[in-house]
Amino acid sequence: MSTVSTKIGRRFFIKSSTLAGGGIMLGFNWLASCQMPKKELSSVPKEWFKINGFLKISDNGLVTIMSPNPEGGQNVKTSMPMIVAEELDVNWNDVIVEQAPLDTANFTRQFIGGSQAIRRGWESLRMTGACARHMLKQAAAQAWQVPLEELTTASGVIQHEKTGHSAGYGEMASAAATLPVPETVELKEIKDFKIIGTSRKNVDGQKIVTGQPLFGIDTYREGMLTAMIVHPPAFGLKLKSVDDSAARNMPGIKDIFTIKVFNEDYEKEFFDTCTFTEIAVIVGNSTWEVMNAKKALKISCEPITSSTENRSRFGSKYTQHTPAGLESTTDHKAQMEAMAAKPAEIVRKDGNPDMAFKKAAKIIERTFTAPYLAHNCMEPMNFFADVTSEKATLIGPLQKPEFTEKALSARLGMPLEKIDIQMTRLGGGYGRRSYAHWLIEAALISQKMNAPVKLIYTREDDMTDGIYRPAYHIKFRAGLDGSNNLNAFHVKAGGIPESPLAKDRFPAGAVDHYLAEEWTIDTNLTVGSFRAPRSNFMASAEQSFLDEVAEAAGKDPIDFRLELLEKASKNPVGENNDYDANRYAGVLKMVREKSGWGKESTDIYRGVSAYFCHNSYAAQVLDMKMENGTPKVQKVTCAIDCGIVVNPDGAKNMAEGGIVDGIGNAFFGELTFKDGVPEKNNFDKYRMIRMKEAPKEIDVYFVESNIDPTGLGEPTFPPTFAAVANALYQATGKRHYHQPFLKS
Repeated sequence: MSTVSTKIGRRFFIKSSTLAGGGIMLGFNWLASCQMPKKELSSVPKEWFKINGFLKISDNGLVTIMSPNPEGGQNVKTSMPMIVAEELDVNWNDVIVEQAPLDTANFTRQFIGGSQAIRRGWESLRMTGACARHMLKQAAAQAWQVPLEELTTASGVIQHEKTGHSAGYGEMASAAATLPVPETVELKEIKDFKIIGTSRKNVDGQKIVTGQPLFGIDTYREGMLTAMIVHPPAFGLKLKSVDDSAARNMPGIKDIFTIKVFNEDYEKEFFDTCTFTEIAVIVGNSTWEVMNAKKALKISCEPITSSTENRSRFGSKYTQHTPAGLESTTDHKAQMEAMAAKPAEIVRKDGNPDMAFKKAAKIIERTFTAPYLAHNCMEPMNFFADVTSEKATLIGPLQKPEFTEKALSARLGMPLEKIDIQMTRLGGGYGRRSYAHWLIEAALISQKMNAPVKLIYTREDDMTDGIYRPAYHIKFRAGLDGSNNLNAFHVKAGGIPESPLAKDRFPAGAVDHYLAEEWTIDTNLTVGSFRAPRSNFMASAEQSFLDEVAEAAGKDPIDFRLELLEKASKNPVGENNDYDANRYAGVLKMVREKSGWGKESTDIYRGVSAYFCHNSYAAQVLDMKMENGTPKVQKVTCAIDCGIVVNPDGAKNMAEGGIVDGIGNAFFGELTFKDGVPEKNNFDKYRMIRMKEAPKEIDVYFVESNIDPTGLGEPTFPPTFAAVANALYQATGKRHYHQPFLKS
């Protein structure tokens, strides 16, 4: 066992207190200092309100964990409690999981994103369970007058073999609650895990399949009104006037007005992204009535002017320029080509790339592009709000509630302690729900109507209101020497409005002469996080290009990558390489073995890809058939190194979801613009993958590891694009450089 301190710096991770009615409650600092919401835990003593998450043990032995993190399908509501239950040494069947609401006055980092939930919570979750187990054993030792070290625990029972004493946790809970929290505790050895590493069903699974109200769209309150919004039809326009003469008198309509999402003098934080800051609002009795009135509402707009605003990104100040004008995809393509032809900012340089390219025996040069993408979450954007002069109560799905609540507090002029945000399960997120301006809109509408309101975006509202995956452009050059070794590598990457480049990732560190440059173009189209931000394109372009370089070198594509990784392991170039070459090579070797690489059949075309992001490594081999000239993905074999896997079934589900999502976006994903207007606003035009197009089989394998868990929600998504592209080349003889690869 390893011994760890139960406190970090000046803050304790854990406090204990006797519950009303007996039992023990242990609160733990899940990610940082925080406070437990009062409404849901009225029976908890006040001294507990400054703790983030809670482990409760009742007198009957049941364990309840209140989770502060939003649940977006990544299964944290199951996996996090499993970690606590493991160290607590309790029967998993005795664990109850509840979702805690938001309290930004005391919580920090109460959000999901970047595949960080398990990684960041791992140590404190284990510590919490271990502390509880220690205190329960200590209570038993005092009751039985035996040495603490002679006690053992298993499945929620404490035993003393010499005397035959035995007691369930519930019997010792009240006594344990009177004891001080230990300053150090022993954590289990990984080899002794009984719950971690075993598959457990999703704790919300039965509720999901039986249609119980878990999602924001399910929210209903007596007297609740329905609201919808109307925004300008094009980016580059702003609201000028509203003609509601026809809509106002339609059945069920309560009011029509305009709102400003942010005050003029408000300095936006990073996640306060919003394009149309003034919008028209229609409020009525029912969704149908409001939708009909929305069609009758007429708005007029005027062009925006160029602007520059000061913003804050986690305390770091920056400026954001928004140009005027109506932008089009054709113009964007020309602008990116022009930028790619100019000198750009050099962000990394190893060796002498210019000289190496002059001496190269072969030079391969290719350009890759990717369009804007829409998130298209299954559940439309929505939020419930009930704002009075005394309190604001909000219910709905969002990824960054802590940051959104701060913006809401500023907009309403209401202190944080009077704002109560209750988080529902997300019906899809992928980064889209990080930018929850619709929460602020719902609150402003409720405040105006002096009534509870549920704001609902239509699919068209969501797809035309911004927050897209940026458009990207990358130009690669590779130089091979006379022995067909990669000796020079040049990447020039950019996008609108951000660069996707990760300058210190592979193949940086594996090439003697390496140059990385980047550039950006400003836009008035609103972008934001999209599953595996930036990596989702970098992996596609880089891994497609490396396949082509391997072919030019006359080498097997897996062998070619492994040669580079061996160099990065034994004789790395540079000091800032952000990947572990041996772990990277490990997933390639595993996927080669598990897929039977090199044993291809005549009618199966295979593509390989591998990538490191979100602290994890993923490699894939994709098998494709051609049926009547159409590519069909038959099977994907995936190898992942994400450290310790907490819940194998849940982990496989996430990997499979990322792969299917990647195939769909690679084949079909594209959002284009003409004069500022999105040319696709619903699923009749925006092509998504269909069930018959999903792989018939996905095999997922995990590298056995004793390394603490890393990210998993995103790492299988980026390499899928290139696996598709490389398989398409084998099937058709044509390289694909521009997403999407198929035009429907």
